[in-house]
Amino acid sequence: MSSVECSGPPPYVPAHDLLSGRSAVITAAAGTGIGGATARRFLEEGAGVVLGDAHARRLAQTVAALAQEYGGQRVAGMPCDVTDVTQIAALLDLAETRHGPLDILVNNAGLGGTADLADMTDEQWDKVIDTTLNGTFRCTRAALRRMRASGAGGVVVNNASVVGWRAQRGQAHYAAAKAGVMALTRCAAVEAAAYGVRVNAVSPSLAAHPHLARVTTPEMLAELTGREAFGRAAEPWEVANVIVFLASGYSSYMTGESVAVSSQRA
Repeated sequence: MSSVECSGPPPYVPAHDLLSGRSAVITAAAGTGIGGATARRFLEEGAGVVLGDAHARRLAQTVAALAQEYGGQRVAGMPCDVTDVTQIAALLDLAETRHGPLDILVNNAGLGGTADLADMTDEQWDKVIDTTLNGTFRCTRAALRRMRASGAGGVVVNNASVVGWRAQRGQAHYAAAKAGVMALTRCAAVEAAAYGVRVNAVSPSLAAHPHLARVTTPEMLAELTGREAFGRAAEPWEVANVIVFLASGYSSYMTGESVAVSSQRA
């Protein structure tokens, strides 16, 4: 069997109580993508979570479903546009009210799209940069200020992408934003180490979720899948597992790292 003929994800990994009693905020956490999978995994691992997302209806549905499974006292949500510092502050306020000082921030919010650079408009460029890079900056800055003031340390995990390292046609804005997230991660980690905060990133190659089909073409998805040694996209929970690892004590000596969650062969 060749590598591209492999089929199906492995069995779902059971929880190990890695985040018991921790307080976490996850942005862009509504729905079936990496953010939603991370919220579920954090709850399974014992954390109290507050979810933010720009899509209020979908967020409410996600929070209601998770609260039914894990208890309303452990999960809450608030609409949050990461381009708005007031909304970011309100989201972090809610987390501290519900669960005490913030322990973990997961910056999952980001926008993509496909356009060749010569045809790309300023609006397309600015929209991706402002949400994906500037939004990560705004949320990280707000969290670091609170973590520094609390003196209890903390963890920030950013969602980058292998596109930040590798070229892909039509992705200049997204690649620039994700490369910026990686650089932001490294610089923030150097500064935050002084007050016991770790800052790392995951860099997925291809994660399967319905929204992906709306921002790219079937041909592009087929090409990207063909690059993966397992012959499939990652399940969102497979990326979430690495986020759990980076948020947990198992990665206590890691900071400033961008960890590829990828089986790409080229």
